[in-house]
Amino acid sequence: MELEYSPIPERAVRRLEGFPTAHRQDIEDDVNRFRYVTSRRADNDGEVEVLHGVEMTHHFVQAPGESETIGWHYVGAGKGEPVVLLHGIPDSWYLWHHQIAALSKTHRVIAVDLKGYGQSEKRPGDYRHEGVAQQLLALLDVIGIDSFNLVTHDRGTVQGDWLAATQPDRVLRYCRGEQHLYYFNPILAPQENLLKGGGSPIAMDPVRLVVSGYRWLCVRPVPDEDIQRTIQEYSYPEVAQAVMRYFNSSTFRKEWVDRRTHLLNVWTCPILILQGFHSRTQPREWYENAQQYIPNAKEVKVYYIDAGHFWPLENPKETTESIRDFLNL
Repeated sequence: MELEYSPIPERAVRRLEGFPTAHRQDIEDDVNRFRYVTSRRADNDGEVEVLHGVEMTHHFVQAPGESETIGWHYVGAGKGEPVVLLHGIPDSWYLWHHQIAALSKTHRVIAVDLKGYGQSEKRPGDYRHEGVAQQLLALLDVIGIDSFNLVTHDRGTVQGDWLAATQPDRVLRYCRGEQHLYYFNPILAPQENLLKGGGSPIAMDPVRLVVSGYRWLCVRPVPDEDIQRTIQEYSYPEVAQAVMRYFNSSTFRKEWVDRRTHLLNVWTCPILILQGFHSRTQPREWYENAQQYIPNAKEVKVYYIDAGHFWPLENPKETTESIRDFLNL
């Protein structure tokens, strides 16, 4: 039986007016203001960056994948039970810098640049989310991570869904963030058409992509330094081309069908559904009964952060507290 798209709540429909193509002068002004930003100098293996008074170490690792090896970049800090952080588009490990600083006081934190992003591998290959999830697992094997907590946001959540499904003995807890779950309507995923094939002007323009995404989807201000760093991380050579491969390798519909027909039923670890209360593209009404859709998980909680889509940067304090409370179950 073919699944039917979910009707969008009237409240959410009103918030979609003009999204994401209407001209906004504030966005044009910010695009011009950040136009000077380019990529950072590449980091070196073992190089330490201090943020919020915490030493965060850059690591570069080769791990098995696609009959050869895949080069990964991740940032690590702290000791203890591992927490693996996965970002989405247009972000990098840096999306989580507030959470790395706080959580590393009690846990070993690993914030990965997903394949194709930041300073990780960008060669052509398998960019299906289920395929990259297995490649991520190979990375964790190489760096000695057996069981781990998983925290995800946006497109990283699609890969997290596969990790939670295929590695029930290794994923201790799954904090699943800002991604469609049981309900879906393609009107809420315009980025698929904007970015697929790379034909849209926004696809190859890191400044416009980051500024437009943050201005359309945030309800709390994100500091200029965080927007600048996000642009820098997305501006490394070949990032834009590599990220487009995800959108050419699958569809939002397929992801939704996979969840409805398979993934939701096989998640078994405790799960926290973390969403922005004011998210424009994922109506909070769709998550209120999440426990019903994940029948075999040990526990399912839903928490709404007072923010829009990019809550790790919009409201870092509440984001960190919600994750920390979940890790201390």
